[in-house]
Amino acid sequence: MSPPSFVRTCVAAMSGYAPGEQPGAGARVVKLNTNELPFPPSPKVLEAIRELDAEALRKYPDPTATKFRTAAARVLSTKVPGIRPEMIIAGNGSDDILTIATRTFVPPSGVIASPDPSYSLYPVLSQIQDARHVGVAWEGDFQLPINALLQTNADAIYLANPNAPTGTIVPLEQIAALASQFAKLLLVDEAYVDFAPPGTTALSLLEAHPNIVVSRTMSKGYGLAGLRFGYAVANESVIEQMMKVKDSYNCDAISIQAATAAIGDQAYAVACWGRVCEERERLVISLDGLGFTCVPSHANFVLATVPSGSVARDLYHGLKQQGILVRFFDKIGLNDKIRITVGSGQENDALIAGLTSLIEKLKAA
Repeated sequence: MSPPSFVRTCVAAMSGYAPGEQPGAGARVVKLNTNELPFPPSPKVLEAIRELDAEALRKYPDPTATKFRTAAARVLSTKVPGIRPEMIIAGNGSDDILTIATRTFVPPSGVIASPDPSYSLYPVLSQIQDARHVGVAWEGDFQLPINALLQTNADAIYLANPNAPTGTIVPLEQIAALASQFAKLLLVDEAYVDFAPPGTTALSLLEAHPNIVVSRTMSKGYGLAGLRFGYAVANESVIEQMMKVKDSYNCDAISIQAATAAIGDQAYAVACWGRVCEERERLVISLDGLGFTCVPSHANFVLATVPSGSVARDLYHGLKQQGILVRFFDKIGLNDKIRITVGSGQENDALIAGLTSLIEKLKAA
């Protein structure tokens, strides 16, 4: 269908972001395609939601989510001293944070650069802003291509760390080296940092590098993907500018209440992250045994090259017919791979059983 003539040219020309498949209500599937936490959120989240009264819904919410920002600063400052509420902005998921950053720092006809492959929303955000996205190939073994990124003359560099869809991480010294040579925004997207080793976060670089913005989400590590809540941490003067751009009330009363309770229950969150990391290791061992080659992952998913003689698209469809959803990216460099969210032990067992069945059929053919 042709777009109406009054649609912006850049919007008419774009395809839009394609999220992972969401099964219908009541569908019985093993959902390992969109990187949700396989465990429910902290019980304190539901308790906090139940404590809300009607007045909290009748009135507009706190426009800056002060309660959450205070709680988040308290938690983050135990790991990186000096984080204050004024250094935090909340959003309707980290995608909202990325949108706010794009609108704040990237002019129309500007450039966003990012290593490639990475989060597929980045090019879409540039198109919406009538800007251009430049993907720069990773160097060998997913090393950060610092010089090539600098040569793009970008207005902003977006770096997912750990990266999606590979799960690989860039050492902090490389991020610092890029930030020190780049005069504009370096956004470090830490959606998956909760599953990475200690010392991975770029929060420790903020004091020395005021051009860094660190983006976080409550969807992955806190089991709140259905709630939509994210946040960013940066120099206070940077956050002040981002506050001008966000929607007036971009986080509702329920999400603020729930996210505050979730980030406050660190004991529960840390236990969940540990279980995911244990299952990730077990999943990789099982995949290796089937002939897959897995990229070393520091996220809650695994990117796996399919065994010789197999076709990634066929395995994706074969699993789907069994009610098991994984992610397939029809893109050069990724089209021989499937990305698998680390599920619960039972979900991972079902996945391995499904893959075993498909591969045995291929061998018998």
